[in-house]
Amino acid sequence: MTTLDITSSSEPTTPGDAVLEFTDLRVTFGTEFGDVHAVKGISLEVHPGEVVALVGESGSGKSVTSTTALGLLPGNARVSGSVRVGDKIVTELDPSGLRKLRGNDVAMVFQEPMTALNPVLTIGDQLTESLQLHGLAYGKQATARAAELLRMVGIPEPERRLKQYPHELSGGQRQRVVIAMAISCDPKVIIADEPTTALDVTVQADILDLLRSLKDKLDTGILLITHNMGVVADMADRVAVMYKGDLVEQGTAEQVLTDPQHEYTKRLLAAVPRLGEGTGQDDTAVAKAVESENVDAGVPALTLDNLVIEYHRLGKPAFRAVDDVSFTVGAGEIVGLVGESGSGKSTIGKCALGLIPAVSGAVRILDQDYARLSKKELKALRRRIGVVFQDPAASINPRFPVGEAIAEPLVVHEVGDAKSRQKRVLELLDAVELPRSFYNRYPHELSGGQRQRVSIARALTLEPELLVADEPTSALDVSVQAAVLDMFTSLQQEFGFACLFVSHDLAVIDMLAHRVVVLQNGRIVEQGTRDEVLRQPRQDYTRRLLAAAPVPHPGQQKQRREDRHRLLAELGDEVVELRVDEAPADRKVPGSEGGNPLGTGAFHGG
Repeated sequence: MTTLDITSSSEPTTPGDAVLEFTDLRVTFGTEFGDVHAVKGISLEVHPGEVVALVGESGSGKSVTSTTALGLLPGNARVSGSVRVGDKIVTELDPSGLRKLRGNDVAMVFQEPMTALNPVLTIGDQLTESLQLHGLAYGKQATARAAELLRMVGIPEPERRLKQYPHELSGGQRQRVVIAMAISCDPKVIIADEPTTALDVTVQADILDLLRSLKDKLDTGILLITHNMGVVADMADRVAVMYKGDLVEQGTAEQVLTDPQHEYTKRLLAAVPRLGEGTGQDDTAVAKAVESENVDAGVPALTLDNLVIEYHRLGKPAFRAVDDVSFTVGAGEIVGLVGESGSGKSTIGKCALGLIPAVSGAVRILDQDYARLSKKELKALRRRIGVVFQDPAASINPRFPVGEAIAEPLVVHEVGDAKSRQKRVLELLDAVELPRSFYNRYPHELSGGQRQRVSIARALTLEPELLVADEPTSALDVSVQAAVLDMFTSLQQEFGFACLFVSHDLAVIDMLAHRVVVLQNGRIVEQGTRDEVLRQPRQDYTRRLLAAAPVPHPGQQKQRREDRHRLLAELGDEVVELRVDEAPADRKVPGSEGGNPLGTGAFHGG
């Protein structure tokens, strides 16, 4: 375990004093269609060294609440009630006061670090900018402080990283940079808005370890905004649940996650996929596993033999994204393809669809070799394949009404007449549990879950024998995800299609898949039945993935975290942890005095 020496710079806080307090907060947005009541009188506190998780689905008011604490609401917002950070009432501050507040008293870590960092400035420029702007450090002192911050958050070779640009770092490293910028002015409270959503499960676990260390060693209060109940169980001391602008339940993490009182909280927790429960035996599960007896032993729907895929780069050797991959998807079988970002999952899915070529090896769809087919034969084969992409908003033509979007494959393949196509579309709307009245609606009029149901309906229009689903539920709220997975399972049993299901969520794979293929850096490290891979993994990489996946139960997650740390020690991996040397209350870390009007790292280019 690696520990990092820093000096505690937190000023003493009277026990019980909240560093962030919302009192009867109400936020209303005036629009041309009338008032929108986004937050309806919530009261909530965050104390030093405490993590309070604010959970709820999209549109519940979580992000509006958090941005109120930073004074970042748009001009059409009307705010009543009180928001206090330390001894400052946020709603009473003028622009100058807000600039001093951001960074010095409260800082923010956003969901997507790539948009929170300026792509044309080096990491060093962005870390030193606020220090120099406010006279906290200049020249070599600012650079030394920036390197210290990177070292604090566990980034190796900090002096070299200072000269790099955001795109040269991994997603986890970029998020660490954003956290370093957030703590650079020693804020009393950090607001972390979905800080791990865009990260792989192993990187997520590392970032949670880092945030936990900040909380424990620097006595920083953290308001954690997330929809991931596993992350809540791993991090939170207390939990507050929001629903349509109301705070419907709050309590300790143990109370809320193990004995919820409000019906909405119960539904939210019931919808969470749980690793290890993918047996289809639990009647309360929202989505049930597909059992192996449904698999047909006929001609495989998809066969990959020694597949190699490369991307050419100007002036550089080709990048090998997929290296010697071989596996099959049987007729009527769901195969889960898992791995971290950059492992080659989506590349394999695109190759299976014929969207990108292979350098070598063979791709056989329903016993037909892609490379040997004419354009006419390829079009005929593609009629037997369906695809569901991750983001339905990007994959459905925004100018097509729902009926036209679902019917598009029928038009492309010249199947039926207008009347029969309409009948087929209405049947599919029934199948994906959408009202027939949606036929003439446009995608922007639908929710994310409804758009994904349209995407699935379109994929099934031609009754495909193989479906390729690339992260089809990762952009959805947990209850919406559960409903879509439940529907997907029913449709698979009804239509009997085979499926290559690409996902980074092991609990979702556990619900659906008969077999699992694990990828790392473009190569298969392990494959087998669901139980073989997810219950008795043989490879260290698979063990790391499984150990990093959080579960929505505080007691169980604490044990899993301890088990993960033991596994990492056994495998020789390091767990980065902050070590804080106590200092007099009036002593500050170099460069930590004052405030950053840009709100530290969260507001650079964000």
